[in-house]
Order: sequence, then structure tokens, then C-alpha cells
Amino acid sequence: MRYVLPPAKAADPPGADGVHAIARKPSPLARLPFYYGWVIVAATFVCMALGVNARTAFSLFFPPILQEFGWESSTTAGTFSVGFLGAAALSPWLGWLMDRHGPRAVTLLGTAAMVGGLLLATLVSEPWQLYATLGLLVGGGSICLGYSGFSLFLPNWFQRRRGFATSIAFSGVGLGSILLLPWLQGVIESQGWRAACWALGVLVALLVTPLTLLLRKRPEDLGLQPDGAAASGESEAPGHAAIADPVWAATEWTLPLAMRTRRFWWVALGYFWALYVWYAVQVHQTYYLIEVGFDPTQAAWALGLVSLIAIPGQIGLGHLSDRIGREWVWSMACLGFVLSYLLLLAMRHWPGEALLYAMIGCQGALGYGMTSVMAAIAAEIFQGRNYGRILGALMLAMIAGGAVGPWLSGLLRDASGSYDLAFVVAIVGCGISAGAIWLAGPRHIRPVGRFVL
Repeated sequence: MRYVLPPAKAADPPGADGVHAIARKPSPLARLPFYYGWVIVAATFVCMALGVNARTAFSLFFPPILQEFGWESSTTAGTFSVGFLGAAALSPWLGWLMDRHGPRAVTLLGTAAMVGGLLLATLVSEPWQLYATLGLLVGGGSICLGYSGFSLFLPNWFQRRRGFATSIAFSGVGLGSILLLPWLQGVIESQGWRAACWALGVLVALLVTPLTLLLRKRPEDLGLQPDGAAASGESEAPGHAAIADPVWAATEWTLPLAMRTRRFWWVALGYFWALYVWYAVQVHQTYYLIEVGFDPTQAAWALGLVSLIAIPGQIGLGHLSDRIGREWVWSMACLGFVLSYLLLLAMRHWPGEALLYAMIGCQGALGYGMTSVMAAIAAEIFQGRNYGRILGALMLAMIAGGAVGPWLSGLLRDASGSYDLAFVVAIVGCGISAGAIWLAGPRHIRPVGRFVL
């Protein structure tokens, strides 16, 4: 069934997100010698370098917490899953908060939750306390400072360079990991995991809070146009994406309307399995590498190197996605995770550095490239004034996958005595995710690589 909007008035051209722009007096920020969208990219780069890696750091806290308390691995890994459940509770409101109050409110909320969780984690003595602090507060707060939170508004700033700009912003996670995670591992080894939580909480508070002042929801708020094109009414009109399905693209998408389409559920399925395979390996990788014979410091460096190698991988794949399409790059990312899981399985029998670095390369250069197209896929299918609410609902699928992946992998490991079955399940999930995004088919609505100028 197709839903058609009345044609828009000619004098009221749509903005980047499909919202009909209201004429605004240009902000002084519009007079900068460069496009303000790149300021948004830079602020996102730093915020995500800290916000995402503060959550990733649980992989480093995992072994010393197990050693200190003697809890089962599934019980401790459940902290990560509880964090995703907290994020799931917040997710439906996150799109609403973004649409009503903008990115600064979302980012400040995430910062307060994350800092509070990290500082309170130093007082943990029972599993429920670990779940409440490193789980609910840090995990729930990280959705505001991670891929999901910034995906709610970053695509508004770019059209022609959407994949490229997003990949640069999100590659901050890689640089943050190579700087932050080894430093945290050093603090853990010298002063303990509690001291590391305290230090990380203070760092997030000091660096992220002032950066929120730079964030804006869309370029039209400053009298600008996407990609830095000339403002409406000036001599140069902004470029806009080619449309393959004018009826779909003209539809005023609401969340209930989107949920009645197959594309919504294909995207949800693809996102679920993507986050499943991503966080299953992220949470258990350090412990697994130590289990098969690697030094704890080497295992921690491996986690950091994955994200470091992801920097050129994300940027390259993001740029490539603007040329060949989101589906191809998503499939390449899924292939990267398949190869990394196969190499992890091989390391149980041949735990050498060659396989370790091959795994790091596949996971970082290919697998993490998924982030460069995740926001673009949803934006190109459901672009419009309600995009935040729709993506907020799709986040539930991401969060569910991220919650189930670490928990089920730990459960399968405890039940079978090895990670073999857990990794096989993840490999199957990679294939499901790739197929689902092809069936969603953003290329059938707004094909990339062709823009009308």
C-alpha cells in the first residue's frame, strides 16, 4: 500500500531531512570560512571517542571483576546486557527528546548518566549493583553518546557526503580506543578496576560537557543548507539526491505508518543481528584471547587495535558507500565479522600472532565499517520530520541484539565449556543481517552516487 502526501508548495523547499524549511535569519556561525557541519563532525568525533569507549571498557573490567568476586561469566557479562535493556527503555523517548529539544539535551543526559554510573561503580559489591551502575547508567547513557544518539541528527547535515561525513565522525571511536583502552588497562593493572572507573568518569565529564554547546540539530537552524550548499534564494541551489521511488519519498512518514511496511521490519532484523555479532565479540573477545593463551595486556591491545584499524576502514567504506550503495558496504562489513569469528575459532588450535592480527584487520577494517552506513540506511528509507522517532524505534532492535549477543554467548560458553557454538551462532547472524538490508533496499528509494544539481 502506498501513502502519498499533497505536493509541497514551491516556495517552501524541503531541507535535508525532508522537513520543509522555515526561513531563518542566518546565524553568525553561518559566516565561518568553512561549513559548520564539519564542526558537528569534529564534536561528534570527540564525544564518541569517549562515550562509546566508556562502554567498551567493560571488556577490560570483565576479567578483574570475575577474579575479584568469582561470579559466573554469564552473570558478569549480563551487566552489558542489562545496559542494553536500560537503553531499550530510553530508546523510544530518545527520538522524541531529540525532535523536541535537540542534540544538546540528549548529549547532556547521556553524560550525566554515564559519569554517575562510572563513579558509583567504585562502590560495587553485589551483582545487582554492577547491573545498576556499569549496566543501566553507563549502558543507558552510552546510547546518547554513541552511534544511536548521534545518528538521530548527524545525517541532517549532509546529503551528497552523508556516508563520508558519518564515517569520519564515527571513526573517533577508533582513535579513542587506541588512546583510552591501553591507558585504562594500565590503570587497572596498577591501581585496580575501581580506580579506572573513577578516572574514566572524570575524563568524560571534563571533555564531553563543553562540546555539547557546539551541537545543533540541522543546518537550517543556522540558516545553512546540507553539505554547505548555498542557502535557498541565493544564486546557487543546493543539490538533492536522486529519487528512484517518488511516491515513497514524498510520503510523510510517521512511526505507525513506517511500522506497517516490510522495509521497517527488514531494517530492524538487519540491525538486530548486526549489534548481536558486534557486541558478542566485543564483550567476550578479551576474555577469550586470555583463555586461549594470550597475555592480558596483548588482549587489551587487540581490542584497541581493532578500533584503530577501523578508522581508515570506516572512512574508506563510508566514502565507498556514497559511490556503490549502502547494501554493498553493509555486506562487506558482515563478511568482516564472519572472517573475524572464523579466525577466533582457529586461534583455539593455533593461538599465534598471525591469526590474531588477521582477526583484528577483518574486524576493524571491514566489520566496523558497518557504522558508516547504519544511519544512512534508515535516513534514506524514512527521511522526514519524524525520522528521529522512527530511528528511535529501530534502536530497540539494535539494543535487543546488543543485549542478547553478549548474554547468550556467555550462556552458551558456560553450558558447553567453549565459545565454539556461540561463535557459530554469530556467523549465521551475519548472513541474516546482510540479507535483511538487501531486502530493505534503500537503493530502490534514494540511490546514492547520483545527485541532481
